[in-house]
Amino acid sequence: MPAKTLATLAGIAAALVALYVWRLAALPGALLGNVVVAGVLTGLIYGLMALGLSVIFGVVRVVNFAHGEMMTIAMYAAVLLFGAFRLDPFLALAPVAVAFFAFGYALQAGLINPFVERPEHSQFMLLVAVAIIMVNGLLMGFGPDARSAQVDYALDSFEVGPLVVDKVRVYAASVAVLLAAGLFAFFRLTATGRAIRACADNLLGAKVVGLDVKRYYALTFGIGAALVGAAGVLQAMLVDVTPALGPVYTLLAFVIVIVGGLGSMGGALAGGVLIGLSEALAGVAFTPSAKSMFSFALLILVLLLRPQGLLGKKAG
Repeated sequence: MPAKTLATLAGIAAALVALYVWRLAALPGALLGNVVVAGVLTGLIYGLMALGLSVIFGVVRVVNFAHGEMMTIAMYAAVLLFGAFRLDPFLALAPVAVAFFAFGYALQAGLINPFVERPEHSQFMLLVAVAIIMVNGLLMGFGPDARSAQVDYALDSFEVGPLVVDKVRVYAASVAVLLAAGLFAFFRLTATGRAIRACADNLLGAKVVGLDVKRYYALTFGIGAALVGAAGVLQAMLVDVTPALGPVYTLLAFVIVIVGGLGSMGGALAGGVLIGLSEALAGVAFTPSAKSMFSFALLILVLLLRPQGLLGKKAG
């Protein structure tokens, strides 16, 4: 990219950030504290969503362009289970995650594995087609109207000094942290997790020692799908769901993993918290519709100053 273009982008991003900081400085301290806590908690759920995308890309080297659409389906699943059986989304999380694991495993084993060694544009077209099918299926099944899972404790909160924090957000973020910790432990402490890491680190070596690479790819995609399914169930308690959210969450997941570092699990969580915080602060300093603008300004700054992402590694 020409140096003049880079300088222009950097100037725009820096100006937005400076305006952002100036507006935040005028906010009351108590309000700012509440917004920061809410943004961090929401960001942990974003991080869980992006963690699924990062795991899939880090191992399979396929970009899941249907990631946000899968999250939206999980949100609808939580809403339907709550509406039909009054099943609390926290209780629905396990069966939804298991179902998404099975779906992700089958999708990778039956449809994506034949495309793993094909050109990247073929993978792109395949997963974009899957995403379009998902969005239109949701539109046909549920229409464009928003739906939600309004649990009994949706309006309850914790009071800690001047801070007032939603109980739902605290519970959801805590579950996200536990699931992320479980994933880290799985990859480091189990034989299956180490085998998956071996497939990611040295594909040829994994084949030489006899690992069934395509099976581990399917397991990885299943794990990534289970993570995004769990994130969708948690997010269903915080926002109303519509089919149009699918592409929005796909784009958001990409922003998060690029900011955090492609293929870095820790980076996905860090990026999620950073973007969640940025959106929350932009929403109160300006308008909720401005939050994406500042997230992309942050993305531009990261790409200019640290192209590999916050916790990513330089190529080569």
